[in-house]
Amino acid sequence: MTRIAVIVGSTRPRRRTAITADWTLEVAQRHPEVKSGRASVELLDLVDFELPVLDEPVSPAFGHYEYEHSKRWAQAVASYDAYIFVTPEYNHSFPGALKNAIDFLYQEWAHKAAGFVSHGVTGGTRAVEHLRTVMSELKVATVSSQVALNAFTDFEITDPTLPGTITPGPYQEQSLNDLLDDLIPWAEALKQVRLAKEAAS
Repeated sequence: MTRIAVIVGSTRPRRRTAITADWTLEVAQRHPEVKSGRASVELLDLVDFELPVLDEPVSPAFGHYEYEHSKRWAQAVASYDAYIFVTPEYNHSFPGALKNAIDFLYQEWAHKAAGFVSHGVTGGTRAVEHLRTVMSELKVATVSSQVALNAFTDFEITDPTLPGTITPGPYQEQSLNDLLDDLIPWAEALKQVRLAKEAAS
């Protein structure tokens, strides 16, 4: 089975990202390959790990973690074959909390696959542009299919200080299914790459 983590990429209170991640999980669990047992999808929320600003004394490239919060995060990320990053757009990029969480690790990300669900006043697309660059440095293959949820058309927001309600159009669910159609076979192929590397080492 291919294990996919839906990463909740914001730690802000009242974050719209949490309801977006819940929608992502709900739709993904209806995907035929998930229903058949070929893949599984679970939430991985940054809030649950309470990561400080990167405090490991040794580069994560060496894989030697001193602190328990780092070890717990590393173990969680390593257990998945692929990721769907759910991210808002902050000032033309993705949140610092997500960048910090990514930077804690190195090998745990390598030779895996990722897709993106973004949201914001322009759909969060610029945040994903930056995330793709970061993922390429970590040897993560990103799929081109993407879900971009617009704050004005895919949510009902009566108070801008509250998350509101997610109300995406039907084409957004199809976009997420397209993402999974690409992500699952890429994750399976890269799993073979990791196994070959382990056998050769």
